Amino acid sequence: MTDRVALVSGGNRGIGLAICRGLAASGVGMRVAMGSRDRVAALDGAMADRMMVVQLDVTDDASVREAVDRVGSQWGQIDVLVNNAGVSLDESMSGISVPIDVVQKTLETNLIGPLRLAQAVIPAMRAHRYGRIVNVSSGYGTSASMDGGGVLAYKLSKIALNGMTRVLAAELKGSGVLVNAVDPGWVRTRMGGKSAHRSPEQGADTAIYLATLPSNGPTGGFFRDRRPIPW
Repeated sequence: MTDRVALVSGGNRGIGLAICRGLAASGVGMRVAMGSRDRVAALDGAMADRMMVVQLDVTDDASVREAVDRVGSQWGQIDVLVNNAGVSLDESMSGISVPIDVVQKTLETNLIGPLRLAQAVIPAMRAHRYGRIVNVSSGYGTSASMDGGGVLAYKLSKIALNGMTRVLAAELKGSGVLVNAVDPGWVRTRMGGKSAHRSPEQGADTAIYLATLPSNGPTGGFFRDRRPIPW
């Protein structure tokens, strides 16, 4: 793993930052590109030699191309993609009244952004016959969660992200590229709030596990606490 390179979107805080730190830590030792929509993000001093910050707005084609090109030109490749960037814009809205532009913005970040990044890195992964794509989803992305009301835009974006995970995994079967989704649980982040039960490190653990799977690891699965869960 010490020769592998990872790109993590939304990597400058919360679960994304914990994923970056975990992948760059001595136990794994990857080189990690921290994708951040903000142009300035702080690096941990102890791991600065294994990490870099790249400006990355997953809703912008040019930003994605520039980020992928920059990582490739500096480190030669991208072996691992963690699609962590996400928004939740309709927490207090009902599905009946949620504005369509809120749905569109949510889907653009939570679904189209991950697909845009995946399409940008998959060709090289296939050529090298190695890749790990981890889509950070949610318990709200399960079929059972659709039986409850509220957060329509967020739920739609995550169940669609889970569907994208399965489609890409099927298309890439046997290529050496493994694609999985993760439910990190309720995590104490800006989105999750201070009352959440899990730390960012706990939320990041399964994503790190999936990003470092061996060649015979699972693909096309949905995981929580390193175990498969129902879609």
